[in-house]
Amino acid sequence: MTDTILSAEPVLTGKPENRVWKKFRRHKSAMVGGVLVTFFLLIALAAPILPIPDPAATDWGAVRKAPSWAHWMGTDDIGRDVMSRMIWGAQASLLAGVVSVSIAVAIGVPLGVVAGFFGGWTDAAISRCTEALLAAPFLILAIALAAFLGPSLTNAMIAIGISATPIFIRLTRGQVISIKSEDYVDSARAIGLPTTRILSRYILPNVLPPILVQATLTIATAIIAEASLSFLGLGQQPPEPSWGSMLNTAKNFLNQAPWMAMWPGISIFLVVLGFNLLGDGLRDALDPREH
Repeated sequence: MTDTILSAEPVLTGKPENRVWKKFRRHKSAMVGGVLVTFFLLIALAAPILPIPDPAATDWGAVRKAPSWAHWMGTDDIGRDVMSRMIWGAQASLLAGVVSVSIAVAIGVPLGVVAGFFGGWTDAAISRCTEALLAAPFLILAIALAAFLGPSLTNAMIAIGISATPIFIRLTRGQVISIKSEDYVDSARAIGLPTTRILSRYILPNVLPPILVQATLTIATAIIAEASLSFLGLGQQPPEPSWGSMLNTAKNFLNQAPWMAMWPGISIFLVVLGFNLLGDGLRDALDPREH
C-alpha cells in the first residue's frame, strides 16, 4: 500500500547527475565561468607553495615600478610585489565569498523551511523579520554591520553573511510552500510519515537545486561586498593583502602607477563574471523543464 501511494512522486529515468552534467556542458558560457572560477580557486590554494615574494615584504628601491621581469605586475607604493599580493589577495576574496554565503545558507535555509512548511504565526514572525532586513539595501546593511562589529576579515564575512540571509529565507520559503502542496507530499502525510521524514526525503532534496544556484550567484555579490568593505577599511586589514584594500591604496596613484589599480580591478571583474556565468549555467542545467 505504501509503495502504491508514494508512486505519485515524479520518477525520472537515468541518473540525474548525468543529465545535469550533459546540459551544463552544452552551456558554453557556463563552461567559461567554470574555467574562470577554477583558475582563481587554484591560484588561491596554491599561494603558499608558489615561488613568489612575501606579499608584505617592502623594497624601498623599487617603489611604484612598472611591470618587468623582476616584478611581473609591478610594485606598489612601498615596493611590495603586486603579483604576490594579487595571489594572496585571492584567498581573502574567495574565502569571504564562500564563508559569507555558507553563513547565509546555514541560517536562511532552516528558517525558510520552518516558515514555509509550518506556516501560521511562525511564518508571519519570520517573514516580517525578513522583510525588515530586505528593506535595507544589501551593501548598506553589510557596511553598517561591519562597522558595528569592527574592521576585520572575519567580521566582514559575518556582516555579509547576515546581510545575505534574507535572500535565502525568502527563496527557501517560497520553494517549500510550492513543494508541500504536491501530491507525493500529501501522500506521505496520508500514510503517517513523521514530519522529519517528509522534510528530509521530499522537501529538502527538491529545495536544494535553486538554493545551489542562488548560492553560486550570491558568492559573486559577496566578493564585491568584501572588496567594498576592504576598500572602506572595514575588511581585511593591512598589511594583509586584499583586492579591495589594494584598490583603496591604488586610488592615490592612478596617474603615476595605474597598474596598482588595474590588476585587482580586472581580477574582481573576472571572478565575479565567472561565478555569475557558472550560476546561470547551473540554473539552466538543474531546471527540469530544460531539455
